[in-house]
Amino acid sequence: MVAPADQVTLLRDALRLWGTHGHVAAGEGHVAITHNGQTYRITRGPAPTRWFLQTPEREAAGRPPRPAPSITALLSALRAALGLPRGTPARIGAALLPVDHNSESIRQS
Repeated sequence: MVAPADQVTLLRDALRLWGTHGHVAAGEGHVAITHNGQTYRITRGPAPTRWFLQTPEREAAGRPPRPAPSITALLSALRAALGLPRGTPARIGAALLPVDHNSESIRQS
């Protein structure tokens, strides 16, 4: 279980990383993020839905909070709800390295 203080720290760091401002505070059973005058609430849920994100739009429409199965999914949903652009996706692949022709492991007798 993630402690509320750790959730607050993580969310503050995420806002900084995303280059935006907001206020993050732990409330009774939730963490609240205030951004551009609107409040977003995050609550914990049972497995397999670990997190719930309530946005001002969903609340105004009478819709339930959006479920998220992981902290990664929660952060992605929060970033989208805040209207922030997606980051550059990481690209992982093998790099071609120059061949060392003097290496003992590749010399042939």
